[in-house]
Amino acid sequence: MELVAKILIAIVALEHIYILWMEMFAWETKGKEVFKAALPAEMFKPTKGLAANQGLYNGFLAAGLIWSFLIDDPKWQDNIALFFLGCVAVAGIYGAISATKKIFFVQALPAILAIIAVLLK
Repeated sequence: MELVAKILIAIVALEHIYILWMEMFAWETKGKEVFKAALPAEMFKPTKGLAANQGLYNGFLAAGLIWSFLIDDPKWQDNIALFFLGCVAVAGIYGAISATKKIFFVQALPAILAIIAVLLK
């Protein structure tokens, strides 16, 4: 189960690195494709700064998850991973409630599965 937990944590971290890239550097191109149902096309340019700020926060989530791989103490490794996975899960649940239900499946569910895997290892 430890390997499964690490793989799921890595997937969540990689997903948030991708979100960082999209929101900070490709908001008007890839962001427009991904969020076409949520935002009218003319809103991407004026919201570029806001999206970049969101991307930065997603980068912090990824950094925390990656940091958990570098911690030697197994208990603290789990604690740090659980904290950042919990942040991702809460953000995904909030996004599903406030924006689109798809966010639950893309963001919250992988984090919840990783939390379960960490707790069961």
